[in-house]
Amino acid sequence: MADATILHADLDAFYASVEQLLNPELRGKPIAVGGGVVLAASYEAKAFGVHGGMSGWAAKELCPDLIFTGGHFEEYQRLGDAAIAILGDYTPLIERISIDEAFADVAGCEHLFGSPETIARTVRKRVRDEIGLPISVGIARTKHLAKVASQVAKPDGLVVVDPATELDFLHPLPVSLMWGVGPVTEGKLEDEGILTIGQLAEKRVDWVQRILGNAAGEKLSALSWNRDPRLIVTHQRARSAGAQSALGRKPFTAAIWRPTLNHLADRIASRLRAKSWFGYTITVRVRFRDMSAVTRSMSIESPVAATASLAEIAEDLVRVVRADHPDQQTITLLAISVAHLIRDPLIQLELPLGLEDEARRTGSRQGRARLVADGAMDKVRTRFGREAIAYGEVALDRQERVPDAFRGLAEKPL
Repeated sequence: MADATILHADLDAFYASVEQLLNPELRGKPIAVGGGVVLAASYEAKAFGVHGGMSGWAAKELCPDLIFTGGHFEEYQRLGDAAIAILGDYTPLIERISIDEAFADVAGCEHLFGSPETIARTVRKRVRDEIGLPISVGIARTKHLAKVASQVAKPDGLVVVDPATELDFLHPLPVSLMWGVGPVTEGKLEDEGILTIGQLAEKRVDWVQRILGNAAGEKLSALSWNRDPRLIVTHQRARSAGAQSALGRKPFTAAIWRPTLNHLADRIASRLRAKSWFGYTITVRVRFRDMSAVTRSMSIESPVAATASLAEIAEDLVRVVRADHPDQQTITLLAISVAHLIRDPLIQLELPLGLEDEARRTGSRQGRARLVADGAMDKVRTRFGREAIAYGEVALDRQERVPDAFRGLAEKPL
């Protein structure tokens, strides 16, 4: 059996911890980053039930003494990079999965830096001493178990899972700690009386697939027995680009979805253009009040990277969802993703034939004009910041939404 050499390092309540670091007067107090919407909460606030994504007024009801603070987004990026860089001092095998967490494989590093536990303790101490932030680390034989262990270690702890006692550690834990189990999946399993990972492991794979679907059922059944062959991936080619917006509970009307889709399309398309990517497949996801969600996709002949074209396609797909689900009157989330990416494609110029989708086709006169306009906006934003210029509907829509700078931190680089 292999040794436990995989570390999962996760900065604790990262955004809130940074705010408390920057302003010592906030330490030990319940704080939330955001205002109209809670972007992140400190552990003191989480003790009252406050969590990211809830509205500010709901958070205040749970915790009347809650202190709201604005985000210092450049500091989040700087401090997150610094923490992961410390991890990189001990192994080149780093897989960063978000701004505040990463996997590391320290196999073969023992003769230089000591055992995996010694390395983890050193990393935790350095992050605390040099950066001033708490970080939890899980160590295990597989990526999944290391990530579970880091959650058990929180806050500000270290958990090492002995390969000889993996299932003894894993099976009593709640299914919510499994990688890939969100509120919807947890609810489906709870309806079937499955509360712990061990109870899930006892079920046949076909039974779990019947409850959760073939792919998710097979994956979670394997993970419940700690069967996880995934290796550390240090460099990964972009397969898609996406963004989502949590809306709270809003009416399923064009007045809500149009500005939101325009905002998401603006974020995604600007990221694509920055790396010269174009995409062939557009997907939208709509989540309803009951937490059920549907997706609709469209593949196109001419790849897109223009904001307006992406927004229009997304709107068409949402209209299909609206027509297919007339009984759903409330939505809680919208998402767009662009897949089947190609870099610097050869675009065939098109004659003005009056096609219905002509403006969206990158090779048409209108399509090229859209890219030229987007390129001009990109240059302005590069020099003066994203807030310097925007499409009218995006600029005028000032709903309670996650700030662009915060959203950008969560998006994986292309």
